Amino acid sequence: MTVLGVLGDLLLTAGVVVLLFVGWQLWIGDAIIGAQFKSEAGALTDEWASAPARPAPSTSPGDAAATEPPALAQPGNGEVFGVLRVPRLGPDYQFKLAGGVSASVTLDPIGIGHYPDTAMPGQQGNFAIAGHRGSHGAPFADLPSLRIGDAVVVETPDGWYTYRFRNLEYVRPDGVQVLLPTPQQPEVQATDKLITMTTCSPRYGSAERAIAYGVFESFTPRADGPPASLTSGAA
Repeated sequence: MTVLGVLGDLLLTAGVVVLLFVGWQLWIGDAIIGAQFKSEAGALTDEWASAPARPAPSTSPGDAAATEPPALAQPGNGEVFGVLRVPRLGPDYQFKLAGGVSASVTLDPIGIGHYPDTAMPGQQGNFAIAGHRGSHGAPFADLPSLRIGDAVVVETPDGWYTYRFRNLEYVRPDGVQVLLPTPQQPEVQATDKLITMTTCSPRYGSAERAIAYGVFESFTPRADGPPASLTSGAA
């Protein structure tokens, strides 16, 4: 064999190795990590389910404040406070929610992160969260496939906060106004309870951000059992 022939074989082999590595990173690795994340989230919800049920908020006549869902404190960076469940994305779709949107502390090792100082689940304003679309389990890989009315459920030890998907838009990477209490409207005071889910677009790029919005529908105390939104999915 000539030197050029050997060199060509080596380059061909190297190319195959690179392609296999890329394939692993983009598809197989995501599937394995995603399955691990779902398993961890499932174990957490099982733990909550087996714990003594917390008393449901009182709903005494005339006590408007008592009908509000439980207020959650702002989580610390990397502190897990809930599990996101979206029936449209599969019956096993469940990823842990933690404080902060740092890749190294929250998004890569845990799954989905909460933008600090935005609203918490069930609160008036904008509950804003972020997740990868093309790496580290890719919890938001299929975010653009949501349909109007789809359930987006946040589970916590207290119960389930159900939102309904409203619309999707694409913004520039620096489009941070989607995180405002009233997204994209800095002059408007928040009156709704919203969820905003952000991720990169396209799936294996970062030219834009895909933004999915939802509106709060209801809170179901753990003592009442899982809400119908977890099985029906769409309105």
